[in-house]
Amino acid sequence: MTQYKIPVIPGDGIGPEIIAEGRKVIDAAGEKFGFDVDWVEFPHGADHYLETGELISEDSLKELSGYKGIYLGSIGDDRIAPGVLEKGILLAARFYFDQYINLRPIKLLDGVWCPIKDKTPADIDFTVVRENTEDFYIGIGGRAKSGTSKDLLEVHRTLYNAKFGLDIETDSEEIGYQVGMISKEGTQRVISYAFDLAEKSKKHVSSVDKANVLSDIYGFWREEFNAVAEKHPDVTTDFNYVDAMTMWFVKNPEWFDVVVTPNMFGDIITDLGAMVQGGLGLAPGGNINPEGTSMFEPIHGSAPKYKGQNKVNPIATIWAGAMLIEQMGEKEAADTIVSAIETNISEAKVQTYDMGGSAGTSDVGEDIARIVLGK
Repeated sequence: MTQYKIPVIPGDGIGPEIIAEGRKVIDAAGEKFGFDVDWVEFPHGADHYLETGELISEDSLKELSGYKGIYLGSIGDDRIAPGVLEKGILLAARFYFDQYINLRPIKLLDGVWCPIKDKTPADIDFTVVRENTEDFYIGIGGRAKSGTSKDLLEVHRTLYNAKFGLDIETDSEEIGYQVGMISKEGTQRVISYAFDLAEKSKKHVSSVDKANVLSDIYGFWREEFNAVAEKHPDVTTDFNYVDAMTMWFVKNPEWFDVVVTPNMFGDIITDLGAMVQGGLGLAPGGNINPEGTSMFEPIHGSAPKYKGQNKVNPIATIWAGAMLIEQMGEKEAADTIVSAIETNISEAKVQTYDMGGSAGTSDVGEDIARIVLGK
């Protein structure tokens, strides 16, 4: 029997509850397909931070780097200022492991209500590839009060380093600034991943940007997109401004196959994509390094008000678990989990409140595990 060691970070709020159901379904898939998972739990999250003052240590990151995939519940807690846990754990992990792809399947499953009238699963089935480590999310910026000041901003990545020495002079009472940056290396690799993905599906890639206004940064993005496109002559392409893309996601989602986007716009349109496919409770995501350590999670938050109530929908987390084991090489098992999710939804017997049912989180996990095992 194949053995896998998979680290799991249950995290905060509803995280431990939904992760428990994801593990349950993966274990059922392992029983059916002949593999076994040794789950290695890490404590990082709000409770650990409040007890120790530690977000995530260098030692923990080094240990996690020895694994191919991490299973994450959710990060965020009302007891801690917004952004502290997210930047100190999530972004720290993404940058440390160079998880330069945020992968989001936008797929309407059979039996799910769609907010877009007359759209069916045949119309909504595409993938968003979001660049995950650059753009305005590199985390450098600052504030300056009236007068003159200086700042040194630095970006350190596995691919490159960059420094911005700023001489600031302003007669405003105070200004805030944020630096956005994309690199040739970072842009090329995420766009190449998108084209390789499209080669396996409908052979179409749509680019998202705002080059008509932010021409320096996103004009550069377009140049690199065209350079990669030349290497894939059998893949058709189109460019879309992000504001127009939000319209097309709603009006004509059937147009899309693979959508590739810089970091900030990807953050926006993937939440819209989640609603198009039926809601945040059904939306999984992966932070991918194809040659290193990836991390899989639901895209929703920690929902602390529902903590311990056995109430929330675990399907996004279970689907993220399917993406995790597919990354490990267990594609048949992953496909079986997604199929079991669809069966659970179609049967409409065991569903959480957000889908019109009264079942608990654990009930849904048990039912999907049962379907995986063919019981």
